[in-house]
Amino acid sequence: MQSKGSSVRFTGMVIRSPISTLMLSMFATFASLYVAGRLWQDAENRVYLAKELDRITGLGKTVMSVDDSWKIIECREQRKKLSGLEMELAAARQEGFVSKHLSEINRTPKRRPLVVVGIFTGFGRKSNRDAIRKAWMGIGATLKKMEEEKGIIIRFVIGRSSNRGDSMDRSIDGENKQTNDIFILENHVEAPEELPNKTKLFFAHAAEKWVADYYAKVNDDVYVNVDALTNVLTAHLEKPRVYIGCMKSGEVFSERGQKWYEPDWWKFGDGKTYFRHASGEMFVISQALAKFISINRSILRVYAHDDVSAGSWFIGLDVKHVDERKFCCSAWSSGALCSGV
Repeated sequence: MQSKGSSVRFTGMVIRSPISTLMLSMFATFASLYVAGRLWQDAENRVYLAKELDRITGLGKTVMSVDDSWKIIECREQRKKLSGLEMELAAARQEGFVSKHLSEINRTPKRRPLVVVGIFTGFGRKSNRDAIRKAWMGIGATLKKMEEEKGIIIRFVIGRSSNRGDSMDRSIDGENKQTNDIFILENHVEAPEELPNKTKLFFAHAAEKWVADYYAKVNDDVYVNVDALTNVLTAHLEKPRVYIGCMKSGEVFSERGQKWYEPDWWKFGDGKTYFRHASGEMFVISQALAKFISINRSILRVYAHDDVSAGSWFIGLDVKHVDERKFCCSAWSSGALCSGV
């Protein structure tokens, strides 16, 4: 009985063995086909990515690393995003929505101003300012038109009262609120003896506030022919460092107690005359010189006169001094540029 049972079990095992072998063979075949298919697909992807890299880089690579593959994929994703953004921008433009930044970029840039004119004035001289506004400066739309069409920016220049915030300061603030044509030097105390420092601060702050070809200093008792000024200045645009004015050599007052006493009189040759410099009634400097003053304001020396001080700043520089007789404002003549009153 045992021998028969053993025979039966053995026979069953023999019968099942071919079936198991067939199943194993079929599984191995399918597995081989699957692996081969994946390898073929990976090979196709690899070839495609290699061609993409070759096309983009132009380096003729035939083998591509994993990093290169990721770079190609990232490039394709970024390209899709860029295309989407371009479509959104096009749609926004059709709807009339354009960003402020793009509008500013596409807007025609403004022409750089030709000159910034600073009219030096003081407290209690409103009548002079009103006369200039009426005579040649203009107000409101007229002043704005001069800036936009002729490139001439004009402002009255004044400091602050020694008693900060008093009635004089409030008067200037109120006037400026109405006219919007006063350039207030907040860190300057208005005083006759401080005029040289006022001149220095005006050029320094004007150069920081406006980028122009020229900067002019004018007294508030001088009337300017704006068209004539434009003609003179445009004739010197090719000169990078120019100092234009009615050149003179004034007297040095060496005796203490005199009105225009010069403490440093001994520095000026024989102590009787100053070096050649432009008259303080009106003179013009180019942008490079205004920037020079702005940068070096803390170490630039001032003397008893504002015009002498300005002239001293340019003596040691490579500056073109232009003796322009039209800037001699004390006497009006036919075709002159300015006149004193």
